Amino acid sequence: MPQVVLGEINNIDGSVQRKVFAFLQKLMQSHESAGLHIEPMVNSVDPRARTGRIDSFWRAVLFEITDPDRDRLFVFVGAYAHDKAIEIARTRRLTINPRNGIAEISYASEPVVAEPAPTVHSAAAAPLHPRTLRSRGFSDVDLTDLGMDAVFVAGAMDLGDEDDILAYAQTAPATWQGEALVDLATGTALSDVQERYALHLARPSEGTEDERLIAALKHPAARMQFAFVEDNDELRAAVEAADFAAWRVFLHPEQRVWVEKGQTGPFRLTGGAGTGKTVVLLHRARFLARRDPTARIVLTTFNRTLADSLVEQMKLLDPTLTLAGDVGQPGVFIASVDSIAARILHRHKTDLEGSSAHPGPVARVFGPRTSGLFGRRVDDAWKRAIVVGGVDLPPELSVPSFFETEYSLVVLPNRIVDRDEYLRVRRAGRGVSLNRARRNAVWDVVESYRSAAAAAGCADFEEKAALAAEVVTAVTEGLADHVIVDEAQDLTPSRFQLLRALAPLGPDDLFFAEDAHQRIYGQKIVLKQLGINIVGRSRRLTLNYRTTQQNLHYALSVLTGDDFVGLEGDSEDSEGYRSARTGPKPSTVQAANLSDLYDKVAQQVLAWGGGETASIGLLAPANKEASALPRALGERGVTATFVDNTSKSSSGGVQAMTMYRAKGMEFANVILVGVSANAMPRDYMIAQLPEGDRGDALQRERSLVYVAATRARDQLAVMWVGERSALVPS
Repeated sequence: MPQVVLGEINNIDGSVQRKVFAFLQKLMQSHESAGLHIEPMVNSVDPRARTGRIDSFWRAVLFEITDPDRDRLFVFVGAYAHDKAIEIARTRRLTINPRNGIAEISYASEPVVAEPAPTVHSAAAAPLHPRTLRSRGFSDVDLTDLGMDAVFVAGAMDLGDEDDILAYAQTAPATWQGEALVDLATGTALSDVQERYALHLARPSEGTEDERLIAALKHPAARMQFAFVEDNDELRAAVEAADFAAWRVFLHPEQRVWVEKGQTGPFRLTGGAGTGKTVVLLHRARFLARRDPTARIVLTTFNRTLADSLVEQMKLLDPTLTLAGDVGQPGVFIASVDSIAARILHRHKTDLEGSSAHPGPVARVFGPRTSGLFGRRVDDAWKRAIVVGGVDLPPELSVPSFFETEYSLVVLPNRIVDRDEYLRVRRAGRGVSLNRARRNAVWDVVESYRSAAAAAGCADFEEKAALAAEVVTAVTEGLADHVIVDEAQDLTPSRFQLLRALAPLGPDDLFFAEDAHQRIYGQKIVLKQLGINIVGRSRRLTLNYRTTQQNLHYALSVLTGDDFVGLEGDSEDSEGYRSARTGPKPSTVQAANLSDLYDKVAQQVLAWGGGETASIGLLAPANKEASALPRALGERGVTATFVDNTSKSSSGGVQAMTMYRAKGMEFANVILVGVSANAMPRDYMIAQLPEGDRGDALQRERSLVYVAATRARDQLAVMWVGERSALVPS
């Protein structure tokens, strides 16, 4: 049966998607199927060029290659109106770049020679902009030696404005050439570009011309533009979900290497919002499952909403992939870390208590207490514990958030079960210092908290993660071969300990994706202190696929002036991030009062089409503000839906939600609503914290604005009443 390779799917008109799928589905069965009319072109520049009949108006443009393994291979390069398809088929070539062995589609009007002779320009040929490639010491030959087209290079050498470079990159004769140009223009070294796009690989030299062409289509840089389709479900997902196609199907070589590269131990992939970390994780889970169908693979993240999104995206990526029904089963199991902990504890209820000679998980985490864990949690548990046990507690420590952090970062991960242990333990990473008297006062509250939980027969999520880690360590030999973690920056020590317990030490055991700039829930953590050593096994993605360059610049400016720390304890800066797309600059709008704000939000939504043609996200700092938007906008002729943690978002329309709820989501257009000085940062909350915890809390507020701003694919608007928040750029 023929193999189909998708060379272009973003140009498929929505009205013809189903017909394109039906056409390609038939083609995958047999190129001689009735009604396809696969026809060679008379007087075409490439004898492999073909067209096929989609319907009476639309035709497919294809290149036919003889494949010894599959009989035929067809490269699909688009669906066009009849006459346009004929013109394209006659004037396009599918060739192998003679410099680097990458498959490319070229035009008849462009000279194709074995070794292109670059046009070298003198420095005096044009005014030197300080940021042009030429002024930085590059020559035309440097770029053409990489395999970039000589004419394309000549037009790029004297461009200095970033927007001009991004726009020009869109005209590149091959996808990899445009992105390599942007890399060089934004400061990437020539040798790093060669490595990133695998330009050092040996060119295919054996076999027939068609066999060499198939090898060239599989080059890592070529696969940015060409995707091999394995089955009908994968084909349907690619054709019918073109918005997500560039993420799901065509991987940048910078991404693909981490999908397929074997690791000798825990690995960390970092990168800003929109750089495709989640996509890498989805592809990696599929890669590992295909490599070994018996492998137990866990794909997880910090909450249920994001875990549900991973399930949906995996089904889009590969509908045929086996999703395991429970942790420990073969296949890919996708769930939040807390859900995994609960499953393990329910499964091993009888293993929780242990004996006097061999203390069980409950005793190792809490000390002596009952093993009841699933009773109703005490409302305002820490607040009550402070009232009951905090008689000697200083006022600045009498806030639940301090205890939540202390319990999470110090007590639970160190398995502190009594006062003496707490008095001796090192409190690494805590900003609030405690002398002996204060430690005693804090422990009184912890004891009160634990006593109330024991009486109620319940445990909080942190405790359940710690208990599950103990269960896995004590009664299993691990429940996974590979654990892949998204949004790792928001996990806590006990949850990391559970993940470490799930997968025994070994090749490809733990794979974390994190962005310190998006840490809006968790605390600063160093994995080495938790027994997870990733030193030397950490890499960074820098190319943003979601957000336009203009929106990215705005979002990154939110981070200016703060120091961010990653899971290795290393400083995480925002230098080097760039976007593959351009668009309008974000707009900033001041409103006179709340009614005026609603008027301006409604006007902007209507100007964007009212959500009829694209998704629009209205992101507010808090639940109260977000939930009020649908009613207020409804009075102004705009239909909007409020999305909370119990409801699912949709792919279109106008959706209002908190900035927290928007984590992991994206919209065509976004309005940050109500980011005024009295709304962000939430000073009333930060002021309640001990002084040593306030800086980190303020940084999480800054990260929240960054997360919200990076949800916009195309257009971003920022609106507030009165004075603008200091966290929001002008």
